[in-house]
Amino acid sequence: MKRRRGAAPEPGCLQAWAAETQALAGRWRAARCSGPGPGGAAEREVRRQRDGFGELLRRMWGLPAALPTLPLELTVLYNSLLFTVGASDSAIEGEAEGIRQGLLRVLEACGACGQDLSTEELWQKVLQEVTAGELRAPLHRLGALQAAWWLAASRLGSTTGLFRLLSNAEDPGRACCSEGENELLSLLKAWQVPAEEASLPLVQSTEDLKEILCTAAAFLQGLQELEAGNFATALSLFQEAAGGFCSKRVLAQIYTCLGCCAQQMALEQNLPAAASSSPYFLIRTELLVDTPILASLLRHRHPSEVKYLLAQRCLQDGRLTDAVEHYLDFLALLQEGLQQQVPLDDSSALPRIPEVFLEAASALGEAGRHQDAITVCEEVISRTADLIPRMLRVEERLEQLECPSPGAGLVGGLLSQKKESLCCLAWRAAGYLHQGWAWTKLGESKEAITQFSRCLGDVLRLQLYGSGVEPTENLLPEVEVLQKIRLLSLIGRGMQFLDLGRHKEALLDFQHGLQISPGDPAAASYLVQALWKLNRKQEAAAHWQKFSQSPPGEDGQQEGQRRSFPLYLVSCLKQAMFPHSESLARSIQDYLATTSWDPSS
Repeated sequence: MKRRRGAAPEPGCLQAWAAETQALAGRWRAARCSGPGPGGAAEREVRRQRDGFGELLRRMWGLPAALPTLPLELTVLYNSLLFTVGASDSAIEGEAEGIRQGLLRVLEACGACGQDLSTEELWQKVLQEVTAGELRAPLHRLGALQAAWWLAASRLGSTTGLFRLLSNAEDPGRACCSEGENELLSLLKAWQVPAEEASLPLVQSTEDLKEILCTAAAFLQGLQELEAGNFATALSLFQEAAGGFCSKRVLAQIYTCLGCCAQQMALEQNLPAAASSSPYFLIRTELLVDTPILASLLRHRHPSEVKYLLAQRCLQDGRLTDAVEHYLDFLALLQEGLQQQVPLDDSSALPRIPEVFLEAASALGEAGRHQDAITVCEEVISRTADLIPRMLRVEERLEQLECPSPGAGLVGGLLSQKKESLCCLAWRAAGYLHQGWAWTKLGESKEAITQFSRCLGDVLRLQLYGSGVEPTENLLPEVEVLQKIRLLSLIGRGMQFLDLGRHKEALLDFQHGLQISPGDPAAASYLVQALWKLNRKQEAAAHWQKFSQSPPGEDGQQEGQRRSFPLYLVSCLKQAMFPHSESLARSIQDYLATTSWDPSS
């Protein structure tokens, strides 16, 4: 007997479809819980699910549309389209013909038609004329998928119109957004996601899809405003997008656009510290924001460079948790494949790779992850071991190591090789320096002394020769860095000697430190403390008077302000600061008050 239009199918048929839907969705949930699996297992499962839901949908569409089956049918359509997108793993293109077909079947079940209508007109007719309560949730979920397709095509106006219809269907009396608000974002945020039903299992929740739509809408509108020159509006939209659901790659793109806005506005904008993440979604933000203007903006800044710049900014701003995350992500890119992931040409914003490792170690150390910092530094130490000569003789004056004329090819090559050896020596020594401070924080004084001593042993490979200029004048930048590393290592080792009660050895280290950098406030303060602990209080008071009376800016008092040392040394500079200045000053003043000795005589 032929089934008439609009009539329900046989109960056994509906139950079988529902059971098959539950089985497919259950298998997907199990696959997600078990992890990605080996050899592309996740991709194969997505294709199997796409084929399974697609075959089920074709069987359902082989019968005339009926109201009792439409909730299940629209749910199967929703899941099928999600797996179609997930299996392609590329930007969504064209119209979602499946959505149009689903809407036409809704009208068919209600005794209406809409073959000649555009997709926008079809949505308007369905949402205004179909009043069956059981279809509200499935239609709203299908509307969210339609919005994803339209956003991917940059059809922001169509998306806004659709969510006006969805909002009016929920609450006809709802007011429009306030003046100055972004209408599409306001509509998306106000849209009430329909509750999930156990009988209609979803393979990606509508709540997650809503968050992705909000992120994509903010990002795409920000790109439009940026292209139009409305930088303040664009900045606000990009900041909104940065707090949403997206992968780390898209987040890096958003930060790139934020930087473009800030540069155009000639302002120093603080990048938001949002930590966006994206679990395994079938529809993802990056599938919706693949636009020509974004490709143009990113043409000259590789996402890996943005990742590094984010890490660097977070470390500079003291946002250590974020800095560690970004540095470790960047190091993971290096492990995955250097040439493919990280640009190394002259236009790159990246420093030399060992410096990135050292900056990462600095961030890890400041975040309290000292063992991890030691491990990262060991990578630098081991990889530079064979690149440094046993003894490195270098002309101390800057002009003597500058590149010679183009005709002096052999000489130029030798000088370039010496500069490279200097860099490698600085990186290796800095690795030992960071390890020394890490062991210090772990309370392992003897191990710390060993690492500081290794650092000093490496630095002593450098022999300077020249015309006898002052030690701190006109030095090569690499030599200045090595001198600072030597000073910091002497201070660090001297501190450990003090803690172990080996005061004479500590005094020698602080004296050597002051020979390298006369008047350095940290070395001078520790020298006074060592003399005090050795009960040489008159000498301690004399040195204290001398250093405390030095005019600001002289004798290294503001050396950190005059010179810019690498970022990877900043944490070591902080740790070398003398923490007991006030108590030591009080002790010396009390001593001077109770004696008749005149330190100025």
